[in-house]
Amino acid sequence: MSAVKLEGWRERIRKELDNTVDFWLKYSHDTTHGGFFTCIGRDGKVYDELKYVWLQGRQVWMYCRLYRTMERFHKPEILEAAKAGGAFLRKFARVSGGSGGPWKCAFCLTRDGKALKVQRTVFSECFYIMAMDELSRVTGDKDMQSRSYTNHSRSILSSLEAEQMMEQVIYWVRVDSSSLGRPQLPGEVPTNSMAVPMMLLCLVQQLTEGRGQEAAQKYGDLASWCVQQILQHIQRDGTAILENVSLEGAELPGCQGRLQNPGHALEAGWFLLQVSGEQQDEELQRTAINKFVELPYQDGWDKEHGGLFYFLDVDGHCPTQLEWNMKLWWPHCEALIAFLMAYNQTKKPQLLERFSQVYEYTFSHFPDAKSGEWFGYLTQEGKVALDFKGGPFKGFFHVPRCLYMCERMLDDLLANSD
Repeated sequence: MSAVKLEGWRERIRKELDNTVDFWLKYSHDTTHGGFFTCIGRDGKVYDELKYVWLQGRQVWMYCRLYRTMERFHKPEILEAAKAGGAFLRKFARVSGGSGGPWKCAFCLTRDGKALKVQRTVFSECFYIMAMDELSRVTGDKDMQSRSYTNHSRSILSSLEAEQMMEQVIYWVRVDSSSLGRPQLPGEVPTNSMAVPMMLLCLVQQLTEGRGQEAAQKYGDLASWCVQQILQHIQRDGTAILENVSLEGAELPGCQGRLQNPGHALEAGWFLLQVSGEQQDEELQRTAINKFVELPYQDGWDKEHGGLFYFLDVDGHCPTQLEWNMKLWWPHCEALIAFLMAYNQTKKPQLLERFSQVYEYTFSHFPDAKSGEWFGYLTQEGKVALDFKGGPFKGFFHVPRCLYMCERMLDDLLANSD
């Protein structure tokens, strides 16, 4: 692939990232109550004022990562928005676990911060940890847990407090989930859902990045556990990645056991590639590419209309998820990261060819040239099904994270090209 082609991709990606940041800076900030609006229509109009904690945490994290690592985003308005978002989260997201139980994070808040819904999962807490740890990095906050504040817009959770919540999440996942309010029902089969070890591995990478050997050792056992849990999802003699398996790594019966989620598998693939790169583990790198990048692409790519299916059934049955054949923004984002990272590590031309194919589909279908940002939900044929730019699950995260990571990888490739 020529340097001219790489340069063309980088310039388009850079432009899309700038436009995406501008869109969310312009339309999503709640200057009255703090935090961010995420239910935003095509033209930027807020159509629902509910605030979803996953997306609040993701937006704080994304602003901080851009501010900290990309010079053109080192702007006061981005830092102040991140601080305000962090203060809103710290003040309102944590809710009592009841009966002396541990604090949880709400899933959804009203505009002024009243808890509306709590999920019996760990994901709100996980995105809270990501946000606060990254925010502590840009503010230099190391010991603020011992200070008092009168202005909540400057009340920023320390990295130590983020680590304390991380310990609670680890306890819920690896020791006892009962305090999540999820009793074991008679017919329930304990399940290893790939989302959980993936999320914990993401948090390990967040909490250890650039913090030396001590941090790596602290979370080393957890990282190894996460990798092994993810690898259990290689099923059918290595020919498929299944979303749910038993705790022992066996295939589960029924629709749940046959479910494939190509986007999740691709995301797991680049998580594993990051680990293999850090550890110089060539076997893990091969497994990540062959099983978690190539397989979900081969199974998930729509050969008639292009794009990645959202869900599949490994035996070819119609998935029970009604949206199974739609083309969503985030699996394509994960595919772009995965193939470019795989190529960056191996320089195998076929991986860059895959990236090119995903790139062409993604950039010809999802970006909105008129109003900015990306559509998130397309029909199987590639037509816009839902034209909003943000909702309960689509916020300022997958699109900018993909563009940010791809721009940086293309920078590296161009800097080292012949």
